[in-house]
Amino acid sequence: MGGHHAASGAAAWIAVASTGPYALGWYPLDATGVLIGGMATAGTALVCDWDHRSSTIAHSLPPLSNAIAVGIENASGGHRQGTHSVLGAAFFVLLAAMAGQIQLQTGSGVLSVGAGVLCMFMINIAAKALKLFPKSGWITNWVFALTMAGLVTWFAPDQWTWLPVSMLTGVVVHIVGDLVTTGGVPLLWPLVIRPPKFLRRLPVLKSFWRPNGALSIPLLGRAGSRREWLVLIPVSAYAMVGMCLAALTLAGTHFPAALALAGRLADSLPGLP
Repeated sequence: MGGHHAASGAAAWIAVASTGPYALGWYPLDATGVLIGGMATAGTALVCDWDHRSSTIAHSLPPLSNAIAVGIENASGGHRQGTHSVLGAAFFVLLAAMAGQIQLQTGSGVLSVGAGVLCMFMINIAAKALKLFPKSGWITNWVFALTMAGLVTWFAPDQWTWLPVSMLTGVVVHIVGDLVTTGGVPLLWPLVIRPPKFLRRLPVLKSFWRPNGALSIPLLGRAGSRREWLVLIPVSAYAMVGMCLAALTLAGTHFPAALALAGRLADSLPGLP
């Protein structure tokens, strides 16, 4: 399910990038990287489903996202094909690395334009999947996306290096999530090896090696099953706690400066004592 993919992506990023308790800290970042990266990874955990014109990501930023979905669907062979493979994962990571290199030198410093645009999509996709906006609120989607793109572009010019890591984390989480459902994934696409007909009758093997060549370890059963919900409830809670802690850290760091700036602005207004 889309929301579960997003939540598991954010949780994986907290585990990988945070140095707090109950985190792995494999790719340690400051609170800004943890918070923005967590929101971005919630989106990158959905990019694999950009191969379906009716998916959440396809309707995230219409009409642009719809057109991209049609192109990816045609290029990858349809839903749960190329984008759910090792080759598809490598393509998305390469795309993130290339986007991170697009920067603009200005009088105020370096602006990470590529990072901003990519995060605009990813964060908005996550917000859409988590139902933070109404279904008809495409204008709200664009306003939110452009605001987040501006914040990332302006405040994180030196942090673009985490983008490929975020993309890799999200894509791997998505593929693993689909792998543990009955549908499975074609990991070796475009090489698709279908089981011989006599093997398809074996009750155990047919669950792991699907007739269409997809590989499956169906621990969670069908997508949206009760088992999936039971697993994702604590995963979502872990992600929420990690994101809130990062936000509190940022607030504690920047609140005094913001308060001082507000005071100076208030003192400069005419007619105020």
